[in-house]
Amino acid sequence: MAERNSDLKLLSAWYSPMATRAKIALNIKGLEYENIEEDLNSKSDLLLRSNPVHKKIPVLIHGDKPICESLIILQYIDEVWSNGPSILPRDAYDRAIARFWVSYIDEKLFVCTKSILEAGEDVEKKKPHFEQLEEEILVRLEEAFNKYSEGESFFGGNKIGLIDIMFGSFLPVLGLIEEINGKKVLVDDKFPRLVNWAANFTANSAVTGTLPEIDRLILFAKAQQQKWALAYKATSAN
Repeated sequence: MAERNSDLKLLSAWYSPMATRAKIALNIKGLEYENIEEDLNSKSDLLLRSNPVHKKIPVLIHGDKPICESLIILQYIDEVWSNGPSILPRDAYDRAIARFWVSYIDEKLFVCTKSILEAGEDVEKKKPHFEQLEEEILVRLEEAFNKYSEGESFFGGNKIGLIDIMFGSFLPVLGLIEEINGKKVLVDDKFPRLVNWAANFTANSAVTGTLPEIDRLILFAKAQQQKWALAYKATSAN
């Protein structure tokens, strides 16, 4: 049963992997919160006041205190509500390893998937990013899971932890890329442990209902691609 906490608000966007991370962490801790959907084309005064530096979501507001950036939000949630299931490993070395892979996911997976989506219909432009995704990034993550899961269902062992949340938030993006391009990337013959992990992750009660639907993501992504194409055309004409 979720803990009632009227002082918790989350500024988010339904399609954002970064916002999804915060939602899953709050669910793991059993916390109720007010989810406030932001229109990033017309940012609210609350968002601009809460994150005046980057003006981005997610922002967790605890009482009157805003906490910005998804990784920082997750660590804050874990530290403040320490009586609930832990998100970060308790051991210092294990925490360091988790943070390393979190950095890898945001520096590699995020940038790679963003590049694929921004390439639109340009097959040649997408090709090197697909190769990096299939031959490097997912290979490394499969190896990491084999090494650090200790034979359990998740990177965090027998329960969802930091790496699971950070990587799992990108599963809808991978699904979107597969649907748009008609090409599976997370396939069982190449990444059997990750495929099994993804099934366990999406079925977890803390995750159910937080991941955006693929069909809705497709419509959103196509609209965004049109905006990117128009912006590029306007820039090229100058």
